[in-house]
Amino acid sequence: MAGLMVQGTGSDVGKSVLVAGLCRALANRGLRVLPFKPQNMSNNAAVTVDGGEIGRAQALQAIAARAELHTDMNPVLLKPQADRTSQLIVHGKVRGTLHSAGFREGRRNLLPEVMDSYRRLAGRCDVVVVEGAGSPAEINLREGDIANMGFARAAQVPVVLVGDIDRGGVIASLAGTRAVLDPDDAAMIRGFIVNKFRGDPALFADGYLAIERLTGWPGFGLVPWMSAIARLPSEDAVILERGLVADPGKRLVACPILPRIANFDDLDPLKLEADVEVAMIPPGMPIPAGAAMVVLPGSKATIADMAFLREQGWDIDILAHHRRGGAVLGICGGYQMLGRRISDPLGIEGEPQEVAGLGLLDVETELRADKALHRVAGTALGAAMAGYEMHMGETAGPGTSRPFARLDNERADGAISPDGLILGTYCHGLLSGPALRAVLLERIGARSGGVDHAHAVDAALEELAAGLECHLDIGSLLSLARSSAA
Repeated sequence: MAGLMVQGTGSDVGKSVLVAGLCRALANRGLRVLPFKPQNMSNNAAVTVDGGEIGRAQALQAIAARAELHTDMNPVLLKPQADRTSQLIVHGKVRGTLHSAGFREGRRNLLPEVMDSYRRLAGRCDVVVVEGAGSPAEINLREGDIANMGFARAAQVPVVLVGDIDRGGVIASLAGTRAVLDPDDAAMIRGFIVNKFRGDPALFADGYLAIERLTGWPGFGLVPWMSAIARLPSEDAVILERGLVADPGKRLVACPILPRIANFDDLDPLKLEADVEVAMIPPGMPIPAGAAMVVLPGSKATIADMAFLREQGWDIDILAHHRRGGAVLGICGGYQMLGRRISDPLGIEGEPQEVAGLGLLDVETELRADKALHRVAGTALGAAMAGYEMHMGETAGPGTSRPFARLDNERADGAISPDGLILGTYCHGLLSGPALRAVLLERIGARSGGVDHAHAVDAALEELAAGLECHLDIGSLLSLARSSAA
């Protein structure tokens, strides 16, 4: 089984993007390549061909590999619901809740299922490119680990360690990781990559040699900061924490950043539109009065996020926005918040409770144990649309007599207010299609450039792969992967 694992000195060092780029580069060389992440923690997920869910990063990596999404690519997915609990997804299906108190033991018991997925993938391709999680230097989490060295040693997959030079201290982070690792874990690392370099590479030549000397590992390349990455979907909500810089010449679409925000990449297609400015509104800031549209995104904990929305005063902002004639689009959890009431009689999100919604749509939601996971297509607002559903809850009421979409299976989805300003839907990914996006933008006085979002992502992946071919020793990385099958 030929495999290569990409681990990092910390979170957000670029592991996910590098794996995507390597998948595309190897696919361009004519190889059958598949991505894999043993354990992921993210509220951003995608629906697979086998009716399950995986992290969005693995979905992007599958696209890069020109492969269909499959639950084996991310056998364990943890979706944080509260500070100490996460919904546990195994092979694409909800298995229950994992609490922090039983975190180590819970993970350890999942290793056989992780290995089953890896073996199935390896049997279907020439090479598997594996992404680690966080950092192997978090030695306090080593016991029961299945995400980094626990998996690497079980599968005997060689590891390449990535350091982020843009955040500073890359020499110390790589050498420090080597210093704190158990010798048997350190032996799995066969080299390193320095990522996100800006400027003249010659200025870091001595630093690169210092890393090789201090760690005993060879370097596989110095990857520059690449603009193509900004055009790719991101899985980590940390990238949302940035200030608002509004362009007065564009129509503003505002999205509040909720604590359990999920699938926020639904808005990515709007960022490609020249006539639109997308503003992610952090806690402590009001929703701008000049917004043309407010988008309430998906949420992993709708009731808790509804309470947070009120704590921030965003409910007042949204109601005032509507009174001024502004449009509101609620997607999944955001759709549920637009209704009159959200009830959780089974305690799906914690203690059983019932809370009031914003009351902008005449619907009510009851959270339920069964999770809807479907790819969908149909028409919405008179335009073709496609996407996917991923939610736990049923929404009903008089407002659904004016549905947002009619799906191909003759099922109605969502609701539209009588004044046409409030739109609610369970369909994620609906903005990717240029036809529906154009209709929505026309409603707020913006013109669509007709950008094909899927094509734009694919072009960015090609640019990323070309950059890695120039700056990484991919031939040596491929030889290293193949050595694991010997």
